[in-house]
Amino acid sequence: MIVLVFAMVCGLFICSVCLKQFSLQTSQLVPSPVVSHSLHVLTRIHYPMPQTFNRAECGHNPVRFFAILSMQRSGSGWFETLLNSHDNVSSNGEIFSVLERRKNVSSIVETLDRVYNLDWFTSASKNECSAAIGFKWMLNQGLLANHVEIVDYFNRRGVSAIFLFRRNPLRRMVSLLANSYDRYAKLLNGTHKSHVHSPEEADALSRYKPVINSTSLIHDLQETESLAAKALEYFNTTRHMVVFYEDLITNRTRLKEVQEFLSIPVKDLSSRQVKIHRGDLSDHIKNWEDINKTLNGTEYEKFLRADY
Repeated sequence: MIVLVFAMVCGLFICSVCLKQFSLQTSQLVPSPVVSHSLHVLTRIHYPMPQTFNRAECGHNPVRFFAILSMQRSGSGWFETLLNSHDNVSSNGEIFSVLERRKNVSSIVETLDRVYNLDWFTSASKNECSAAIGFKWMLNQGLLANHVEIVDYFNRRGVSAIFLFRRNPLRRMVSLLANSYDRYAKLLNGTHKSHVHSPEEADALSRYKPVINSTSLIHDLQETESLAAKALEYFNTTRHMVVFYEDLITNRTRLKEVQEFLSIPVKDLSSRQVKIHRGDLSDHIKNWEDINKTLNGTEYEKFLRADY
């Protein structure tokens, strides 16, 4: 009996050691090099085994998971091109813009699994040797509606969230209205472009001056702020950082901090995108006098001034 009990204890011990070693081959926790704006200061590294290709010699290279959480026309497209200029980052675009992928929690999880298993292919995919893999996700694309399940997924899989917002939502409003107009007007030789790569194209698009509804303006600004606050509240238990579009423009060290947050080698990042609405807001709003009158003397008066 003593020999039998000893053999059983040894067997259980060996099995537990093997299981631990197996789990370490697929996922590990390592200290984060920067303090994030969350309760979790550990980042999880993974060793994905994609079904559609072989990672070959890069199979032993760890991969970190991330998601850019933002709102339309907040600079997420430009920010993503910056990240994708890094040799080891694959950010796969706005994948949940397709309704079918976010129709329910199951379809969302299935899509997330494909992305983080490196089985999602876009022009940004670097496949074998990606050190960080992710995408951008707009708040109104099922993210907040299914936040309980998504927060659980992020924490369970070790997905780091990068919140990207604009300090000046009035500028975002101008960009939204102008982009919506161009969908139908197609000002660039009959072609609609949400992002441009030359000053000439930017000037052509910026000639259109949208009219902003001054009656609902303050309410609309409050709604934008409320949406951002709600997202931060829902995801406050995830490992995350908050980045502002204006800070990225005026302070390039923020890009260094983002790379450190993702635990990837820090490099100079670049983008071919050209900003469309430059200069003072008064140059880009048709009913500027109405807007100026509406916001003057309110907490939103600061949005009237140029902020970069």
